[in-house]
Amino acid sequence: MCPVLPLPSAAARPAISLGVSYEGRDPALMAQMLAHVDYVEVTPETIAEVDGDTIVLSREVLAELKEISQQVPIIVHGVSLSIGSHDGWAPTYLHLLDDLMEQVDVAWHSEHLGYTKVDGQHLGIMLAMPRTEQALDLVCARTEAIQQRYGIPFLLENIVHVIPDCPGAYSDAGFLNALTARTGCGLILDIYNLECDEHNHGLNIAAFMAELNGEAVRELHVACGVMHNGFMLDVHSRLTRPRTADLAYDAIHNVATSAQVVVYEFMPEAVPGLGHAAIGHELAQLRARFQG
Repeated sequence: MCPVLPLPSAAARPAISLGVSYEGRDPALMAQMLAHVDYVEVTPETIAEVDGDTIVLSREVLAELKEISQQVPIIVHGVSLSIGSHDGWAPTYLHLLDDLMEQVDVAWHSEHLGYTKVDGQHLGIMLAMPRTEQALDLVCARTEAIQQRYGIPFLLENIVHVIPDCPGAYSDAGFLNALTARTGCGLILDIYNLECDEHNHGLNIAAFMAELNGEAVRELHVACGVMHNGFMLDVHSRLTRPRTADLAYDAIHNVATSAQVVVYEFMPEAVPGLGHAAIGHELAQLRARFQG
């Protein structure tokens, strides 16, 4: 079992750090963001390229990340491991992660608690795990294998429930608590994902927070997506809503008291619409909110 990040007590720890997601290839944007952030979070799949019959990491982006790592720590957040698939996870992702770990110093890494393929077929979407003992056994075994493979802290993120859940043995928070208790892994608490579940499926965020073992949370995510046909979608394309920041602030001070960093997430496709200046201003505002 790989231990989670050793952190000081809530009373003694410094103000929480700020991070940002980044997928390379825009050094001007990165230079502006570095003025405000303490961590940069990268997704291996988004910096990958097809090279003949294989998928490899972009050498150009790797070189950029090596330079960035001299200024701030790099953390990794994957999207395609499919840790919850019954027939096995994605070896291609692990190869990319192996390469990234060899090339760049990584403080910790994480994945989404869900699955993207069934019987070897990609779904084109990520679905949440059923909250059953069988699913818990499967994810715990794979989490322990990941921790042994890399030897650095590993976190799992609560994801949006695209479809209503089937009956399970655990509540949303209870499943996360059981997972962290059995494996020692950490959690990413994605605040906007909770808001999506609240809007779409009636999740009681206050009850979720009250039940969650906040000591396992090492990272929080804030973002903003879109409404489509009445559904709130986890599409990272906008500036954070005030309520999202407020919920994150409350979580840091009342639930996730050992959290180390809040990460603002946005997709590269959103950059032209947002603009560099707006992203920089957003990070400055979030830094003031969480570190003020």
